[in-house]
Amino acid sequence: MTAAPDWLVARPIAHRGLHAASRGVPENTLAAAEAAIAGGFAIECDVQLSRDGEAMVFHDHTLDRLTTERGPVRERDAATLGRLDIGGTCERIPTLRAFLDRIAGRTPVILEIKSRFDGDERLAQRTAAILAEGEAPVVVKSFDPAIVSLMRRIAPKLARGVVAQSRYEGGEWDRLDETRRRAMANLLHWGDTQPDFLSWQHRDLPNAATTLPRLLAGIPVMAWTIRSPDEAGIVRPHVDQIVFEGFVPA
Repeated sequence: MTAAPDWLVARPIAHRGLHAASRGVPENTLAAAEAAIAGGFAIECDVQLSRDGEAMVFHDHTLDRLTTERGPVRERDAATLGRLDIGGTCERIPTLRAFLDRIAGRTPVILEIKSRFDGDERLAQRTAAILAEGEAPVVVKSFDPAIVSLMRRIAPKLARGVVAQSRYEGGEWDRLDETRRRAMANLLHWGDTQPDFLSWQHRDLPNAATTLPRLLAGIPVMAWTIRSPDEAGIVRPHVDQIVFEGFVPA
């Protein structure tokens, strides 16, 4: 198993960069990355697949919430996506390569590979290819055990994590059968994924799924998404790191 890097637990991780709409800094943008770097924080960001197979730094499956366009991200090519305004600012949707080039190793990156749980491996394959080109401090994670397992096979030297929660109810989770949701909530895929770290919904902590690997195998656990100092204080005894937004940790 590839060990989680020491930097993963050194400094709090800015969720989608150190973004703030009030300052005109949208999530998952170059501006949010620069703000995190200036604050001395690691960056958590997300990637989605474009129509032409490029990894784009963007959280949602659709463009509706963050742009004036509508519809799935994967129905637009990278060039078109790269021209879209984010949150009514001059910030654009960056490619993963451009995002990492801008950061240039100045702070670590925790990269979440988004999934529709449909067996599509193209985004993970493209992400692995981009990361193989450099030596910047980067780890990957995903909600989808199949993606984590794939990264274990195609990029075994790259530290990988599982993003999870203890309950999968409503919304997109209703598309998954009960057996699959139970396996995700209880890490029953461990033999296939062999994660180097866990990233768990903070409201579900503590629990056996995170406590046992943390105590018995030294697997680092991070909590998402912490939105206040009070939430950070409550969860801190049970985790090694926090992913935060909406405030600046001390």
